[in-house]
Amino acid sequence: MSQPRSAPRLLGLSGSLRRASYCTAILRTLGEGLGNRATLDIFDLKSVPLYNQDEEGELQPESVKALKRAITDCDGVLLISPEFNHGMTGVLKNALDWASRPTYASPFKCKPVLIMSASPAFTGGVRAQAHMFETLSAMLARVVVTPQVVIASVHDKIDDGRLVDDASLRFASEAIDDLLREIAGLQISRAA
Repeated sequence: MSQPRSAPRLLGLSGSLRRASYCTAILRTLGEGLGNRATLDIFDLKSVPLYNQDEEGELQPESVKALKRAITDCDGVLLISPEFNHGMTGVLKNALDWASRPTYASPFKCKPVLIMSASPAFTGGVRAQAHMFETLSAMLARVVVTPQVVIASVHDKIDDGRLVDDASLRFASEAIDDLLREIAGLQISRAA
């Protein structure tokens, strides 16, 4: 008799450091809605210093080691970023640069990743997603193929630190279902 699988462990990374971050509010809301299907831990990128190749390997700052451990230990990653100048934020790009090391053997290699964006603009940060996809592909991550989750006019959809727009919440939750299916498929193929 096989052991029952525990709920998948997801890791959330927000591309915004603001105390009242829309992206972090969305991650919190999505995590609360998972029930017993999965858990979502949000890693605060505030303590991750600017990438410096001189500090790779054993010289990595503790916050970078913690980030890499969190990525390694989870079953899938959920990234969400606002759009800055048609790309993801420097905060998120910096974290991905640290996590991309060592080249072709990073903790993101073959890791299922779901990307989302949110912005007060009517485009919802869609151009940031192309930037995230390109970076994650270079890192050999397994970006989940699903309709893009783009939350436009996000400032009108967050109330008291939670995403309250039913349509956006439903659409984002369906994308998380795709991430969970990707994780389950990988677990089955690895067990076979």
